[in-house]
Amino acid sequence: MSESHNAAAAPGSPGSEEGLDARLLVERGTFRLDVALRVAPGEVVALLGPNGAGKTTALRALAGLTPLSGGHMRLDGAELDRTPTESRPVGVVFQDYLLFPHLTALDNVAFGPRCHGATKAEARVRAAEWLDRMGLAEHAGAKPRRLSGGQAQRVALARALATGPRLLLLDEPLAALDARTRLEVRAQLRRHLADFEAVAVLVTHDPLDAMVLADRLVVVEDGRIVQEGGPSHIARHPRTDYIAQLVGLNLYQGRADGHTVRLDAGPHITTTEALTGPVFVAFPPSAVTLHRDRPTGSSARNLWHGRVTGLETHGDQIRADLTGELPLAADLTTVAAAELDLHPGSEVWATVKATQTHAYPV
Repeated sequence: MSESHNAAAAPGSPGSEEGLDARLLVERGTFRLDVALRVAPGEVVALLGPNGAGKTTALRALAGLTPLSGGHMRLDGAELDRTPTESRPVGVVFQDYLLFPHLTALDNVAFGPRCHGATKAEARVRAAEWLDRMGLAEHAGAKPRRLSGGQAQRVALARALATGPRLLLLDEPLAALDARTRLEVRAQLRRHLADFEAVAVLVTHDPLDAMVLADRLVVVEDGRIVQEGGPSHIARHPRTDYIAQLVGLNLYQGRADGHTVRLDAGPHITTTEALTGPVFVAFPPSAVTLHRDRPTGSSARNLWHGRVTGLETHGDQIRADLTGELPLAADLTTVAAAELDLHPGSEVWATVKATQTHAYPV
């Protein structure tokens, strides 16, 4: 991200009231959301989690669309939850954009400033400036039905930014786009967020969107935060099965004694790191080598017997899911899968070199 992100004060730092300081408590039937967020100006935070985790509920609470059952929301020191929703300095980009179908792109963007007291002329000037920044000046007179998905997304973003929000909320902003458009718009959105000087909170289920767009990831499961940190840290140190699957790692928990980790359920794993006590062990599916017969003379320190339960295309490779001594996922080329004659039910041996594992404390 931009240098301004790195220079921003640490979220919640003593003596600083800038940015977002929120404790979001929402109770709905048997579901309870309890999420604390501190985000500095210029920082982009992504809320990541499985369906039903509570991330959209958190975003709606920040937007004033879902009332809090408890907690607080302060933005730049002001009590946000005591401010009427329509008066909050908050911009929202919804998953389906929610553009007014009867208004042109220009008037859609001008709608926000008009609601905040700008005259019609002032609002249209500001809207034109934002459409130009988004590369959409030539589409100012077009109505939403004549815009592509990527263009509609940028109009929605321009509408949210035209009010000068101190908090920008993005709800799955790229979910409605096809793969090619998504790639282009993701790069554009990254540039706009890098220039945004206030707080931005992004909700997504796509790990690539989160890794590319956010400075910090906050992973929510069952209404609570299970892990947070920079994208590279999360990718290298997953702490739940959901996060491990998200970043494409096999993850296990056990107790380390030197280079040996005895798993809570299952065999042991030999690792590069020498640790003591409760640890996680992770390795990528690409680190797994499969054999139809038990290998002899292999340099791999880890060897397990298993059975293939499923095969699916994963990018340009085949991913095999195994059960047995150690349930795991293995990636191999289509040629290798054919040579091994793999199919559900195939018995195989899996090897992983110790140097390709990564162990870290619980």
